This record gives sequence, structure tokens and C-alpha cells, in this order.
Amino acid sequence: MSDPTSIHELKTLMRSLHPIIAIETIEEERARALLLSVAAQLALPLWEWSVTRGLTKAEEPQAMNRLTATPLSVLQWVGGLRVKAMFLLKDFSRYLTDAAVARQFRELPPHLTEVGSTLLLSGESVDLPREVEDVAVRYRLRFPDRHELNEVITHVLRSLGKSALRDVELGADDREALLRALGGLTLNQARQAVAHAVLEDGKLTARAIQSVLARKAQAIREGGLLEYYPVGDNRYQLGGFANLKAWLARARLGFAPEARALNLSAPRGILIVGVPGCGKSLSAKVIAREWQLPLLKLDAGRLYDKYVGESERNLRKAIALAESMAPVVLWIDEIEKGLVATGSGDADAGLSRRLFGAFLTWLQEKRDEVFVVATANDLSILPPELLRKGRFDEIFFVDLPEPDERESILKIHLGLHKQDPARFDLAPVVAASEGFSGAEIEQAVVGALYRALLVKRPLETALLVEEVRQTVPLSASRREDIERLRAMASGRFVNVR
Repeated sequence: MSDPTSIHELKTLMRSLHPIIAIETIEEERARALLLSVAAQLALPLWEWSVTRGLTKAEEPQAMNRLTATPLSVLQWVGGLRVKAMFLLKDFSRYLTDAAVARQFRELPPHLTEVGSTLLLSGESVDLPREVEDVAVRYRLRFPDRHELNEVITHVLRSLGKSALRDVELGADDREALLRALGGLTLNQARQAVAHAVLEDGKLTARAIQSVLARKAQAIREGGLLEYYPVGDNRYQLGGFANLKAWLARARLGFAPEARALNLSAPRGILIVGVPGCGKSLSAKVIAREWQLPLLKLDAGRLYDKYVGESERNLRKAIALAESMAPVVLWIDEIEKGLVATGSGDADAGLSRRLFGAFLTWLQEKRDEVFVVATANDLSILPPELLRKGRFDEIFFVDLPEPDERESILKIHLGLHKQDPARFDLAPVVAASEGFSGAEIEQAVVGALYRALLVKRPLETALLVEEVRQTVPLSASRREDIERLRAMASGRFVNVR
């Protein structure tokens, strides 16, 4: 059963006389099922074409028509029909590099509009000639919704036999958690993940949730655009940042039903700028942990592709995946290195501007509960349109940690390395680490532990102080850059403290 929303959207596009609809998806069978549902509701015949079978009726998938097997012949055949119908052409756009096929394709839209037919192109990527882009419309097939995923679970259990249907140990909350875990997967990936979990355990239990999350993390990682951090794996801690934490406690209410009842939209996101190594990236992880939401990390550099149009397509894929997993935290690390035009050539700068513009448009208009946490080190290259109010809910500045924050950071990292902070006199360490970033304090603790291993005695305060004093912090080696950064941020952004 196809998603009712998708059926309605496609019916609307067809009724509004769009002659060509491009459906970019790797889920060919799901797209076909959707079109069959639309055809049934509109009482229209659905024909489908592939280079191996030619043009055949959708109800006869095993049939073959050699007379329409070539791209040119199928376009000529469709152009000669006076019958209103739907035509699904699979992987067709790759043949539009041929001059004769491209010419015939360009001549087809007026005929389709006249008879009320629709040509639907499907494929992982659908590249159209510039001359027909204005008469074509692109339709994004969303990831499976909750209803479709629920049907996947039922279908898998049925296919595995009566014992699988009988041995289900999932309460209502567990099933809801399983459906959330499946969000962001294709139908085939969801089907495989559920089947693997059932076969691994012999039945469907709450343990299937962790199994699905593990396979989902692997699938997202293999996709190459995003990294996925499940809620259960997120145990990061953040010392200090009182103002940021207070703001987040208030913003979190935007996800509650009470906020929706007052027509309040969910928070859009924040931009965190400041000194490197002072907790900007860590903040994104802690926000996801505190809000009990999954975390997706977008490395903007991965979006870029040497082929024309692929970079923009990569951005759309990343956004679609994030939206399918909502509510979710989307972390964009060092946004100035990937989504801001810094390329030396006109082509590089033009591509960066297009990606940046597409990102800003999505950020401004998004409706799904995707909370964006963007971080930046270099304020000098951030364009003003990114910093103006309305893009992000708030912009925070992270400076070097104060003494009480340095003490908190020391305690956190000592504890992480199985050291009892109460055994140490931290006052001299805090004083010696003036001007240190959080990352530098962490490395000082690690370095002191190696010193302790070398001299074969427990870690002591003196070793910590010695390690700190032998470290040259960034605030000293790049003093001018840090001062310039502070001057630019002064009075413009909210301090995290």
C-alpha cells in the first residue's frame, strides 16, 4: 500500500497538466507501486518501458515489445498515440545525450499536454536537457512513512511463517521505537533489517531495535554523505556553557504538543562560532544526548562531486534523509569550509553559491523537526546572509574557558580515564591552564597519564601541572587570530557562558 500523501501529490501534478514528471529514487519498485495506485485512482492505463523489454502494459510485467525497445522508437510510439495514459520510462535520461532522442523528446511535451498524458521518468538520477526543464517537474519520493514501515514489519513476519507471527514480544512503546529506528531506511533496507533481527533472535523482541539501529548506522555510513549517532551510543559531556544550556532547555519545549497547540513552530537551529577546540562540536553531541534525539553529522565537503548536478543532488539526498528521521539533530561541522563560496575558480565559487543558497532556502522554509547545529571557526568568510536573524534561532560565541569551566573539564577527562578527581588538588592545574582550550586540557590529561605510565607511578597533581606548563596553547601560538576573532564576535553574538 503506497503512502496516501504521495498518491495525492502525484495525482495533483498530473491533473494540473504537467507533461513530464521526473522521479529520482533508488526504490524503483516502490515508485512503480505508487504509480499503479495513482493510475487505478485516475482510471488511466499505465505503460512502462525499459531498454530490455520495450513498452508494455504494467499489468503484464513479463511481456516484451521489441518494436519499442530503442529510446527513439518508444518516444515516436508515444507521440503517435491519441489515448490519455501514463508512461513510466525507466533509466531513460541517460539516452538523452543522443541528438535524435533528445530532439524527439523535446517535441513530445505539446502532444502530451494536448491529449492529457504524462511521461514519468524514474532513476537514481534524472538529468534532463535544459530545453525541457521548464516543462518538467521533479517529484521527490520521500522515505517510507510510519504506515509503510508498519506494513513492512507485518509482511516480514508473515513471510517467515506462523511461528514468527506468534512469537512477537513487542509492546506498544517498543513497536513505536522500532518504527522510529526504521525511519530513514528504504523499504528494502527496512525489510532486510527486520528479517535479520527476527532470524538472529528467533522472534521479534525489543532487542530488534538495537539490531536495526546498528544496520541503519552502517547503511547511512555507506551512503557516504552523513554519519549517524544513535541516542543510546551518545554519552558525551559538556562542562560550563550555562547560557547555551539555559537556552536549549527553553528551546526543547518547541517540540512539545503544548507548543504546537499554540501554533509555535519547532526550533530551527543554532550557529556556534568561536575559538577552535573549545567545545563547538561537542555541543552538537550533547544537545542530541540531552534531548534524546538521534544525531546526524554532515561533512559538507562530501557533497561535492565532479559531475554537473551531482553536488546539488547530494545535498537534496542528505536533507531528505534528515527529514525522514525527524525529530533529529543535524550537525554541520565547520560550515565555512563546505557551504560557503571559497573556491579559487569561478566554477567552484558558483557551485558553492548554489549549494549555499539551496541550504539557506531549506533552513528558512523547513517544516520537519530537524534541529540544525552548525559550527564555524573562521568568522571572516561567513556571508552576512548566514548571520542575519531568521536563519538560525540564535548565534552563540564560544571563547576560551573560564577557571570554573577549566576545572569542570579537568574533572570530566580525569573521570573518563578512570581517575578520581577528588584525589587531585586542581587549583594549581586550573591556574597553569590559563588560555587553554577544552581540547588542549584534554590532551594535557592524556599526556600526564603517559608520563605517569613512563615513571611507573599513579597520576599526581605535579605531573598534571608539569604537562600543562610544557604545552604551548593556541591562544599563545595564534594570539593575533584569537584576538581578531574575539573582536569580531564582541557585541554581535550571545556568549555561551
